[in-house]
Amino acid sequence: MKNTVITFRQAKGREKLTMLTAYDYSTARLMDQEGINALLVGDSLGMVMLGHPDTLSVTLEDMIHHCAAVARGASSALVVCDMPFMSYQVSVPETLRNAGRLIREGRAQAVKLEGGAHFCPQVRALVRASIPVMGHLGLTPQSVHALGGYKVQGKSAAAAQKLLDDARALEDAGAFSLVLECVPAALAARISREISIPTIGIGAGPDCDGQVLVWQDMLGLCDTLAPKFVKRFGAVGQAMRAAFAAYAREVKSGTFPAQEHCYSLEDEAAVLEKLY
Repeated sequence: MKNTVITFRQAKGREKLTMLTAYDYSTARLMDQEGINALLVGDSLGMVMLGHPDTLSVTLEDMIHHCAAVARGASSALVVCDMPFMSYQVSVPETLRNAGRLIREGRAQAVKLEGGAHFCPQVRALVRASIPVMGHLGLTPQSVHALGGYKVQGKSAAAAQKLLDDARALEDAGAFSLVLECVPAALAARISREISIPTIGIGAGPDCDGQVLVWQDMLGLCDTLAPKFVKRFGAVGQAMRAAFAAYAREVKSGTFPAQEHCYSLEDEAAVLEKLY
């Protein structure tokens, strides 16, 4: 069954939702075939695909390019695309134009933006324009400088109340779902109970309505220390390194390509004799 923003909302309280980041056609196709509910074309691509130190250098053109590739590989998963830094912060009209490009050119089926009540005018305008919106609270990577780094959010009573208020505001503004990143598990559970839209956790405990991970993290492609909330579901990075090393050894030793990898001529001697 095709996953849509409607089925996403209907899943709350019935079944856990699965979401993974995706940035290319081939990976998206594999995830889609295994029944992942949603593919997030995250601005995390700036770090895991483009080698930037953070998400702030990612452009709208980057997001459109990668989202279109993911959309071509997804037949049943819901495709959600991040709005990159400064694509929605300036004004409501600019937000609409940029989100419209992600939908029209990137073939996204929903957009995600970071921030709470302050951005509700943008959320309302997008929803009025029939562009579904996923919110994002807690650790919001585009605000890394303002937050003083990648830190758990909502640890004090005041900060926890602010997150709950922002979640309610985004729900009221029309968001169909909400990512909670690096939020204490008990607080994420409270927020999930308080709002009627599904919450998708990443470092926010088991009581969210679904989970999301960066696929390079969960498959061990990154050599750097993974965040505490990441579980390695496969040693794909290790397997890839072993395969690359084996390829290099066989090419250098002359054992690849072998006879079974080569094409032959029907009358080899006769053809070669005619060459000059």
